[in-house]
Amino acid sequence: MTKPVVLITGASGGIGLAIAVAMGQSGFNVALNSLPEDKALNDAVTTVQATGAQVIAVPGDVADLETHNTMLDLVQAHFGRLDCLINNAGVSVMSRGDLLDVSTESFDRCHTVNTRGTFFLTQNAARRMLTTDACKHHRSIINITSSNAVAVSVNRGEYCISKAASSMGSRLFAQRLASAGIGVYEIQPGLIETQMTAPSKPKYDVLIEQGLTSIPRWGQPEEVASVAVSMANGNLPYTVGQEIRVDGGLMMPKF
Repeated sequence: MTKPVVLITGASGGIGLAIAVAMGQSGFNVALNSLPEDKALNDAVTTVQATGAQVIAVPGDVADLETHNTMLDLVQAHFGRLDCLINNAGVSVMSRGDLLDVSTESFDRCHTVNTRGTFFLTQNAARRMLTTDACKHHRSIINITSSNAVAVSVNRGEYCISKAASSMGSRLFAQRLASAGIGVYEIQPGLIETQMTAPSKPKYDVLIEQGLTSIPRWGQPEEVASVAVSMANGNLPYTVGQEIRVDGGLMMPKF
């Protein structure tokens, strides 16, 4: 039987790499994307190959719309198809600070990658899925956003806005593609322990001890990956635009 194929952006480390490993273990062939200058991408390919999956590197900057065709052409040329796109690539603010001091440079950077790049890569991939014969496997698009798609963080407002917009994009594409049998989902990670969040760990260690999260610990990338695999395998039947919070109860209203 033909194996389904997944393209994961921002997949050289952290949550993206954990998802790639889990997808390989789940029976997918995997295309890993990261920036062309990212030296960790080849190591990531080797790591995912250990799952027994066929794996290729797809270097490219999601923010550069001109590269989207090249990236997707490479996937289809190698595997002959694309069944799942996982939009994991993203950037944070250039520096945390007063909302009244946000620079246009930092705002545009968040918007260009997290919102604009994600939207148009999704659009391009969706068009290709609609014109390719479906294999028997569920087809899907999964957006990795953030708790800040909902929660206000005034010291990184431009990031919050970009993730809120991407969250709406998930619902829009979900509505557009549902009748074609393509599921579009969203994962909102909370405090996930990665190299990217390491600088904030001392601060949030204290807050977690004080009850910030219902489950009193950091989340792990593999826990986000587990949810992504469930979505990609069609284990959320009869749902449209469903978002799942992998946040240990961070966003749970409590008193």
